[in-house]
Amino acid sequence: MIVLGIETSCDETSVAVIKDDMLTANLISSQHFHKNYGGVVPELSSRAHLQIVNPLVKSALEKSSIKLEDVDLISATAGPGLIGALLVGLTYAKGLSLSLNKKFVAVNHIEGHIFSGFLMEEKPEFPFLALVVSGGHTLLLLVKSFTEIYKLGSTVDDAAGEAFDKVSKLLGLGYPGGPKIQKAAEQGDENRINFPIAELKEPYNFSFSGLKTAVLRYVQHQGGIQNLDEQHIKDIAASFQLSVVKALIHKLKKAISNFDVKSVSIVGGVAANSLLKEKAIELASAHNKKLVIPRLEFCGDNAAMIAFRAKTLFESGITHKLDYKPYPALDENSFLSL
Repeated sequence: MIVLGIETSCDETSVAVIKDDMLTANLISSQHFHKNYGGVVPELSSRAHLQIVNPLVKSALEKSSIKLEDVDLISATAGPGLIGALLVGLTYAKGLSLSLNKKFVAVNHIEGHIFSGFLMEEKPEFPFLALVVSGGHTLLLLVKSFTEIYKLGSTVDDAAGEAFDKVSKLLGLGYPGGPKIQKAAEQGDENRINFPIAELKEPYNFSFSGLKTAVLRYVQHQGGIQNLDEQHIKDIAASFQLSVVKALIHKLKKAISNFDVKSVSIVGGVAANSLLKEKAIELASAHNKKLVIPRLEFCGDNAAMIAFRAKTLFESGITHKLDYKPYPALDENSFLSL
């Protein structure tokens, strides 16, 4: 069975091919020009997807040594994401499905992340806890099978990745925030400033808005960013990063203690953070749990995870009609509706 996956939810255009359970292509074209604007510009993102998706599909097929008509299943991200960007990939995939008379599966982007650990040699074992940390989402989930996923908690305001982006911009470090904060933090004192960690009534929910505000107030109290030397900025970055990681690990530790799971998987763009990996390894080791964190290629937005998720849905008997609509937000109607 050959699966073609297309991902265009934000600022990466990606096309992947899975052939007989082997990933034979996972091409990613990143839109680096957004850094000039301090964040993703939706209209420019959509235009860039339009320009590159067709050449990328051709390249992925060539790399996999297959022809378009050899594909058995065509899939694309349906949401959540930027609606214009989603429309590009989803409409392209629908067109291929219609013209080739092939089965079509619309994939929830978050579900793609949840199962991205299965792209690794060492895979999660059911049941497992999935901590999804990305620019737009922070979720803690109990995953019992490919069709049984239960939401334990989510962020009540900013996602972890969003907080990284905003604090990075505040500190003048640039975009994207995750790598910029991590690089600055490597030479900073993470114990210099004791930033707060939100404690909520719901045991598995997250909140990062207060932390982001605390950093802003701290900078203002120092007289503004112009009054901070380079080392001070690095110390702020390190202290902020530590607070984010502590918040994530704290909730994950609660879940490990309360649910009988075999594995823990941390996925999404922020899963690439070295401090988060370090603390997660310590936690998993202390509780004797297998830890799976996808390698960098599969942490960010990629079509390999979309193709894999489409394959598992198809094998569960799920396909979609070509009138399937994209959705920009994650809600109860769009999330894990199995």
